[in-house]
Amino acid sequence: MEYMNTAPDPAERHGWLTDEEQRVWRAYLQATTLLEDHLDRQLQRDAGMPHIYYGLLVQLAEAPRRRLRMTELAMSAKITRSRLSHAVARLEKSGWVRREDCPSDKRGQFAVLTDEGYDVLRRTAPGHVAAVRQALFERLSPEQQKALGQIMEIVAEGLQPNEAGADLPWLR
Repeated sequence: MEYMNTAPDPAERHGWLTDEEQRVWRAYLQATTLLEDHLDRQLQRDAGMPHIYYGLLVQLAEAPRRRLRMTELAMSAKITRSRLSHAVARLEKSGWVRREDCPSDKRGQFAVLTDEGYDVLRRTAPGHVAAVRQALFERLSPEQQKALGQIMEIVAEGLQPNEAGADLPWLR
């Protein structure tokens, strides 16, 4: 494990996280895992869907005409095309999404949020917002919220691929 702190002497720590970095890293891992689990359980209980599916519905609801090309949806969700295809198939079975062929590209498809999917999203959103507020924002001061937002923007920006040949999940 690249982040293990097992070096016997601080002078030999090159390549390992410091004690403080290790504390922050483990707190981050624990918090994000627990938060994702908390939100998954809330959405499963309230709408019978995992958090990732809710995120897909939100992205479609915010898109023009409530539709996105499958590759765009995979890219914005940061998931593989295979995982997206499986998720959209499940959402289709529920009647919340449908696929449409792309008229300008015979291989392309659109994912389209149905009226039923939009209604499910509208009914589910208040409970989800309450869960996010309770789990995250109510635990932080306004200054901590601002700092967390700035930190996450810096991390996300630094991880955005800028190479044409990058191994990106949505290209797999």
